[in-house]
Amino acid sequence: MAKKLTRRQRQFLSQFLDLYQENDKPIHYVALAKHLDIGKVTAYEMLRLLEKRGLVKSEFHLPSGDRGPGRSIVLFRPTQNAVQLINQLSGGTADSEAWELAKVRILLQLHEGKAEGYESLLNDLLARTTERRSPLIFMTEMITATILSVADIQKGAEDKGLIERLRKIGLPGEIGLSALEGISSALSMVENVNLSLSTFLLEHSGKYKEMLTQLSEEKRNQLSAFAREVTKIVRG
Repeated sequence: MAKKLTRRQRQFLSQFLDLYQENDKPIHYVALAKHLDIGKVTAYEMLRLLEKRGLVKSEFHLPSGDRGPGRSIVLFRPTQNAVQLINQLSGGTADSEAWELAKVRILLQLHEGKAEGYESLLNDLLARTTERRSPLIFMTEMITATILSVADIQKGAEDKGLIERLRKIGLPGEIGLSALEGISSALSMVENVNLSLSTFLLEHSGKYKEMLTQLSEEKRNQLSAFAREVTKIVRG
């Protein structure tokens, strides 16, 4: 697949992925053209070419509030093949290095917060919700925020069975990591929970789930190991 793309096409695909991950929704070619400062026709033709390569998927959407006939617009989203290809071409080096730094920073803050609490770390995680982050870093922060939320409401968490679900996050592979989505939903029903944090987790659980399906087995295992480490620190 990589040999079928020119350098310009690879660069375009990488920039398209960045914009898609930043907005977390399908992209109109006009918005992409404006973002990349290129012609609308060029952006559209490039997306159609990538679609033929199985790297982009087009979808027809009806604008919100518009029910008139013939008014649907075409939007584009990357396929899992696109994510895998870009990771393959980059070697995953930059992403891995950034993740290692993010992981170390979080673990240090967790150790330092054992005495005085984790409010500072939670606020830090919420403050970065609009930043452009790699899927691995985004999921790492989601896992951390979820574990801290459960730990912060120990009694209510036990009543709702969240402690038992929390143990599943650290299980190897996708099964354990998928437990986070259920925890995010259940948190909204617990009294005395941090409302801003529970709302954030609930709103982003869909994005987390989608990114999880795109991760390699190696990265899933890395996240599972990280989840076990965070749980161990928090629960003492």
